[in-house]
Amino acid sequence: MTPDKIRLHKKSRQLELVFAGQPYRLDAEYLRVLSPSAEVRGHGAGQGTLPHGKQEVGIDTIEAAGNYALKIVFDDGHDSGIYTWDYLHDLCVNYEAHWQEYLDALHEAGKSRAPDTQVVKLM
Repeated sequence: MTPDKIRLHKKSRQLELVFAGQPYRLDAEYLRVLSPSAEVRGHGAGQGTLPHGKQEVGIDTIEAAGNYALKIVFDDGHDSGIYTWDYLHDLCVNYEAHWQEYLDALHEAGKSRAPDTQVVKLM
């Protein structure tokens, strides 16, 4: 599914996508921590990393990757990973589930969304 409209809102750090007339806004943090890159996902099961401290990340630029995807360049230097239209659509329509999975993983790992923050688990 190809988006009807794509707009970057730098001030609010959001990417606006419209699919079949339905608008969605995705925060840069959400897109960054769910990057389809090998750095985040890994090359196989269990090889990915859990990005954390990305609450204030922004998007520098977005670029078309052929007619099927976007390349998103984040202000923390992350610029790998191709966000296909299908993946972006999934991130839009399944936002709540994806975000909750990420928050649960952060909690389990004792990590924080905030940069320069360390979570201490008390026994």
